[in-house]
Parts: sequence; C-alpha cells; structure tokens
Amino acid sequence: MKPGYHEIYQRYRDNITRGVLRPGDKVPAIRVLAAELKVARKTVETAYAILCGEGYLVSQGARGTRVNPDLNLPASPQAPAEQATAELPESLITQRERGGYLRPGIPALDSFPYKKWLLLAGQATRSMRQEEMLNPPVMGWYPLRQAIASYLNISRGLACTPEQVLITSGYSGSLRLIFDTLAGRRDKVLFEDPGYFMGQQLLKRIVPRLHTVPVDRAGMDTGYLLRHHADARFAIVTPSHQSPLAVTLSLPRKQQLLEWATRNEAWIIEDDYDGEFHYTRKVLPSLKSLDRHDRVIFMGTFSKTVMPSLRLGYVVMPASTVSAFTDCADIVASGQPVLTQKILTAFLSEGHFFRHLKKMRALYQQRRDWMIAALREVYGDSFFTEQNDGGMHIVAFLTAGSRDREIARCWQAQQLQVNALSEWYRGSGKRYGLVMGYNNVRSYAEAVELLSRPKARTLELF
Repeated sequence: MKPGYHEIYQRYRDNITRGVLRPGDKVPAIRVLAAELKVARKTVETAYAILCGEGYLVSQGARGTRVNPDLNLPASPQAPAEQATAELPESLITQRERGGYLRPGIPALDSFPYKKWLLLAGQATRSMRQEEMLNPPVMGWYPLRQAIASYLNISRGLACTPEQVLITSGYSGSLRLIFDTLAGRRDKVLFEDPGYFMGQQLLKRIVPRLHTVPVDRAGMDTGYLLRHHADARFAIVTPSHQSPLAVTLSLPRKQQLLEWATRNEAWIIEDDYDGEFHYTRKVLPSLKSLDRHDRVIFMGTFSKTVMPSLRLGYVVMPASTVSAFTDCADIVASGQPVLTQKILTAFLSEGHFFRHLKKMRALYQQRRDWMIAALREVYGDSFFTEQNDGGMHIVAFLTAGSRDREIARCWQAQQLQVNALSEWYRGSGKRYGLVMGYNNVRSYAEAVELLSRPKARTLELF
C-alpha cells in the first residue's frame, strides 16, 4: 500500500528524533520524494508542511528543505516527555507528539488550502515593514483583532469591538492570562466532569481551589453547581460541543448559568474550541451571544479550524476588564509573531476562512457518518454512539464493561490514537468508551480498514 502523508510525516519525525537525520541534513525535494514513493506530490507536500510547522524541517528556498539546523535534541528523547507529563494517564502521555490515526481535535490536513496559504505567506513576507520587526504588540496585531471581531459578530453572534479582542498563543496562553488578570488565590474555579484532560492538568498547576461539576446529556449540571458551588468565582464550560461528550448545553441551563454569574458577580469562561463545526443547524449560538451583563469571557482558537502548529488563539474580554487585561498583558505577555498574524489576517479578511469552514462542515459530516457506519460494521453492537450536532470527534461508548483503558492501549498499539473516556473524569459516575477523531479518515473503506486492525484483541476485552 502506498504511504499516506501520516506515514511520511512519522517516518521523517522518527528519523530526526532518533538522530538518523541530523540538524542541517538536506531532505529530498517534494517532486523527487513523490516520484520515489510513487505518491502524489500533494501527499509529500502535506507531510513536509506539518514537519515544517512543528519545527523539524525548514524550507530554505532554492537551497531546498533541511532538518532544522537549530534543532536541539536531547540524548534521550523520551525522558523529558515522561517527566513533564508524569501526572497524565499512561494512554495520554506524549500523545500530541505521536503519529497515528483517529486522534481527536486534528483538522483535515489533506483538505487545507495550502497553495492559498503559501501565497498569502509570501505576500505578508514581502510587505514586511521595518517597524513590524520590533517587539510585537502584546494585545495582538490590530488588523487581526479587527478581522476576528468582524468574524465573531457575523458567525457567532458576539457584539464585540476589536479593542475587546486579545491575541494569545492558544488554549493554555488564554487560560493563564485570564487567571493572571482576574483571579485571586482563594477564588474557587469550576470545571466540567468529564472535561478536557490537558485543561485539567493545566488548571491543577495554576488554580489552588479547583472543583468539578458533572456533565450529563444536557451539558453542565447547573443545578449541581447551585447546590454545591454557588460561591464559585469562575466556571469554565464548553457549551457548544462539550469536551469530550460533544453534547450541547441546553438553553435553560445557559440561562441559569448566566443568572448565577450575574447574581454572584462571577465569571464564565466559554471555551469555543470547535463551535464552527455544526451540521444539523445553520447557526449554533454561543453562550456569549446570550450574555446581557458582560459576565462571559469568550475563548477561541485557530488550532481546530486552520492548523494546530499555528499556535494562535484569542480572548474576547468583557468591556469592564479591558484595562485590567492590558495592564496584565504588558507584564506577563510578549505578543505573538506579527508575520503569522498578518498571514492569518489576510486569510480571514479575504474570505478564505469562511470558504474553508463551509467546505470542512460538509466534509466532516460525511467523514463522521463514515466512521459511525464503519464502527457498526466492524463491531456490531459492541459500541454505540449518541447523536450530537457537530464537533470534531465522536465517543464510541462501550455497550458493556468498563475496560476502556485496556481497549484504548490495544488500539494505540495499532497507531490509532484514541482516548479512553474514563480518563477524562475526575469524580464518580464515570462512563466508558473511546474518544476518537474522524476528520482525517478519507473514505469509508479506510475507516473500516483502520477499525479492523485491533478487532480481534478488542473483542477479547469485552
């Protein structure tokens, strides 16, 4: 079978990390490698783009593409990763650095408009002015803040100004800046259970008083919040597509949450990590669009809509907090690279982002349907899924048993980077299943082939 871009990416990344390819070594040109492997040039181009985005390779124009000369690889690549993530469950350790299929949260890299992005990148580079080579503005490049405000006003129903938009390095950067600006050490912070596992690890390090609120089929249980944690100062929610259960916070609960925040002068942090991807409705309104008292802090990212290696996100600040965020950012933030922000600004303002999202919604819906149908064909009634409005992953719940961690490890041994659902919980009342992405599954036949790899061992574990 001809290698796909995943295999090419993994092969080069592994050779670099193992020292087979050393910093400064030249790699074959795209057309040469494509001819050698007998694959389309687009396949190699995609693999090289990811490797460049992650810093393993650098393109040097006419001099070709080389292993990053500034790459500083440790003598034992695994030791730092294990030490840094020792608190993570075994099946989640270093997942973001591993190759494989079905990893949740990765956009369809095979369908990204690379040529358009590279054209915009060239234009941004050629138009770079001397003053743009100084320290970047800590609040973000103003034209990008304008473009994001315009996009959010149209697509997410937010009535915000560019002055309320703050550009960050993504999810972690946004959360850290919010808590550095507004939180005190005695403030109680609420998080969903189950909730985004990397978010849990980050919050455990920066929040002394972290508590969880259960999630059911209507989203965060606001009744539980009011009974047990009405004195909280912050609540972090994923209302559009809850992470990981992918349910939508019901309208009555949205209203109840907003009333609680207004009454107690608390803050709601809305993590809209994949709210753009909705399939059965034309518009999925954000929680912030219902906020009449400016108690919601809106967080977004381009990791899911453009590419993970972009490392750009944003925060929509309540008007009353702009001054506090500005003062804090001046001290703790360093700003994001202007060149990257200029490229993204053109991508948004020239309409390419809207067209890309429209294409991806249709593509993701089709690929989700393939995955669900393939799951049923390969495993029958061993798994079941619950209907949801969109998102970028599904949860394959176990019909019986609770051995999702063992099943996940079995799948990971076959390069299927799924997560065990039970590992996303902190409290009791766990559900069991596999969290899996589908965006990069390119056909129904491929979905069946991938799911069949661990079938024999999986069925033994039920």
